[in-house]
Amino acid sequence: MNNRREFLKALSAGTTAAMMARAPRLSAEEIKHPAAKADSCILLWMAGGMAAPETFDPKRYQPFEKGTPMSRILSTFPSIRTAVDNINFCQGLENIASVMDRGTIIRSHVQQDLGSILHSRHQYHWHTGYVPPQTVAAPHIGAWMAKVLGPKNPVMPAFINIGQRLEGIGESEELKAFTTAGFFGSEFGPMNLPFPDQAAASVRPPQGMTPGRFQSRRELLTKLLKNSPHREYMSDHQQESMLRSLDNAHRLLSSKERDAFDITLEPKENYDRYNTSRFGQGCLLARRLVENGARFIEVTTEYEPFFQWDTHKNGHDVAAKMHKEIDMPIAQLIKDLEERGLLDRTLVIIASEFSRDAMMEGGPGSSAKDQATVKGDTLESPAHYGLHRHFTQGSSVLMFGGGVKKGHVHGATADERPLVAIKDPVTITDLHATIFTAMGISPKTVYDIEQRPFYATLDGKGKSVDSIFA
Repeated sequence: MNNRREFLKALSAGTTAAMMARAPRLSAEEIKHPAAKADSCILLWMAGGMAAPETFDPKRYQPFEKGTPMSRILSTFPSIRTAVDNINFCQGLENIASVMDRGTIIRSHVQQDLGSILHSRHQYHWHTGYVPPQTVAAPHIGAWMAKVLGPKNPVMPAFINIGQRLEGIGESEELKAFTTAGFFGSEFGPMNLPFPDQAAASVRPPQGMTPGRFQSRRELLTKLLKNSPHREYMSDHQQESMLRSLDNAHRLLSSKERDAFDITLEPKENYDRYNTSRFGQGCLLARRLVENGARFIEVTTEYEPFFQWDTHKNGHDVAAKMHKEIDMPIAQLIKDLEERGLLDRTLVIIASEFSRDAMMEGGPGSSAKDQATVKGDTLESPAHYGLHRHFTQGSSVLMFGGGVKKGHVHGATADERPLVAIKDPVTITDLHATIFTAMGISPKTVYDIEQRPFYATLDGKGKSVDSIFA
């Protein structure tokens, strides 16, 4: 898959196939689920490629100096101590460092070299466990939890996606391709809340509309869906799933739990700790939703080409900005969950589609095209200072709660370039197996779709990294 146009065509075909697919059936294969260590999961998604050496896996620090060889640039931030003696982070992440004694860091997460390193391809792979394109639309990891576990609170959506716009940004079609329930159907897909400060409006009838008129509109919409002229392009299963998702939405709109979506109800002192950005507000919203029984929530810094973590130039300055956006809200989320007695049963994950390097695209031996917008052998301006290239062979994942060990390190990357995982590498397949195991889902869980088995982890072969659990 060498270009974006071909990728889009393949994804479109998969989406069409999903709409026509019959209901997936749980395979007759006997599956024994593990005992759940967590009831809820929050994925804090550092969209765009968060550089591990600029965040949670600091290397040799090199300050900016014009003329410095680019080959010397490993980290552009000094390291700082965390609450755990043998674990350091990068400067600017002091608050997350202060709660590291509550969690585990995996420093050896690796991704496949997919040839053309498009963010959308790698995000699809990370979120679904499958390399695109697929002949069926692969469900998002959150949709698996919604399908297998169901809602924790029958009123609350089981899968909620916070902070990612799906319109008006680059690669929006590709983002839509994996931010779905795939062949499971609409009822297991996400409730999308791109702007956390507007989430409350999404669970209220339009202003001025009476309950009777709102009910009439719902009945009319249901009738239109059942009698749509495009009905032939949707299977019975997909239509019924869409109608059930409408019923679920209506039930939420008339419940007391809808107040959880209103972050302005949070005490001001605590609200201000989270209010660093849309991402920070999203962390606050996620905590409020978990308190009210949400099953799976993804909060993203949002993927938009050349924005946020997508640091193809000015990498150091942008990373410093991102530190300020994520540091306080993530730490406060962990503290709030702990204070409310929720952390032990809530798995919090901080991850990204890949890491970054100053010199190398992909990994050693990769033929991937260099996508950095600033090039050269030496630092000539601050725009060159930072990690600009996609790197797939050594990234970091932080995990809190959900039964993981406290103050624990799993794996390691090399101290000098290439910064590849040199100890206990963890693939996406095995990371998913670990997450599913924590949530009480067997990595071998399988559904039959269009007369073929489809597993929660690739071919059912994911192995949980059980050593990270207490």
